[in-house]
Amino acid sequence: MKLTVIGCGYLGATHAAAMAELGHQVLGMDTDADKVDALNKGQAPFVERGLDDLLAKHTAAGNLHFTASYAEAAAFADIHFLGVGTPQQDGSGAYDLTHLHTAVRRLAPRLGDGAVIVGKSTVPVGTVAQLRLTLDEHAPAGVSVGLAWSPEFLRESFAVEDTLRPDRIVLGIEDGDTRSEAVFRAVYADILAAGSPLIVTDMPTAELIKGAANAFLATKISFINAMAELCELTGADVQQLALALGYDQRIGAKGMRPGLGFGGGCLPKDLAGFTHRAEELGADQAATLLRQVDVINQRRREHTVELAREALGGTVIGKRIAVWGAAFKPGTDDIRDSPALAVADALHRAGAEVTVHDPAAMENARRAYPALDYADDLASAVTGAGLLLHLTDWSQYSDADPADLVRHIAVPRVIDARGSLDAERWRAAGWTFRALGRP
Repeated sequence: MKLTVIGCGYLGATHAAAMAELGHQVLGMDTDADKVDALNKGQAPFVERGLDDLLAKHTAAGNLHFTASYAEAAAFADIHFLGVGTPQQDGSGAYDLTHLHTAVRRLAPRLGDGAVIVGKSTVPVGTVAQLRLTLDEHAPAGVSVGLAWSPEFLRESFAVEDTLRPDRIVLGIEDGDTRSEAVFRAVYADILAAGSPLIVTDMPTAELIKGAANAFLATKISFINAMAELCELTGADVQQLALALGYDQRIGAKGMRPGLGFGGGCLPKDLAGFTHRAEELGADQAATLLRQVDVINQRRREHTVELAREALGGTVIGKRIAVWGAAFKPGTDDIRDSPALAVADALHRAGAEVTVHDPAAMENARRAYPALDYADDLASAVTGAGLLLHLTDWSQYSDADPADLVRHIAVPRVIDARGSLDAERWRAAGWTFRALGRP
């Protein structure tokens, strides 16, 4: 089938490449000409496992192309996926839907009768009803355009896998719109045949599902981190606690990792947007719960700064601190709302000399935090430092040899804020070892 993807950021570029992998003819459209040029060369403007391979494969084969022209996109196909970004508004938890409405306004006048738009962007409940008004206002007279919504559930560094082998697919349709559902099922035929469940529902439910999923995941993370606080006060081990809880099938172990907390471009934004919309709708108790989830998450960063200060004798002024990690999670160069960089920056502002290392996010970190120091390898990062903070759980860090590193650091002290370093191994190599939520 021929289809387009409007908006080729993280979501759109991944979706376009995955649709090409399924055998479709795909045209991606984005107003950023530099991004379009890079994608046409088979290069994503961000790090995502396996994506560059798919882009190179299908741009070379000719079934994937990118353009900056709405007219070209509208003429190419009658099926259009919206992957336009919906960032957080400045000074508010609300989503900024400006780019989404602009995309619909610019696409609508060029659409033919029977075209179908399938939104994938994360939006607050009630958005699709507004987009329907925008679409009807700007579409040519007498032209009928289907509008459906299928939220994405991508995990950064697993986005290609999550698109091609999703654990569920959600499709919201307007009352009686069997055509949009049929078109969608045709696009996803191979994925559905492989066993991924499809949930067809009404629009408000489809709009709520993504926000509810991320709010629940954030709640799960903050819950186990609240338990970590209790463990530190009582001498208990949060890792063992999480293990025991995870065996309960009603709770489950996935996503319940104690540590520094969550960050990135989706979970914090979606939690804030979901909370804001709950407040607008008058769901005060739900909003109160969600606000506390965020408070607990932010407190993990503050607690790590306090532990660093404690480890260094009560002050970080003039002290050299090595930080392992800049990306908000391993497998990506995404530093949006990175807990690691939030801690590093807080320590720098408190007077410490902070040196950061990350396998993928160094350039992004340098641009966003130019006052920090950066090192190209693990040994250089810790050289002369009086404390090492492990803040992003890349495998390179858990695989590192503490016996080798102890020769470079001035004082062998480490705080493992991600809980993935082998405490016995590090202590045996002569390090003073501290982990969040553990004795």
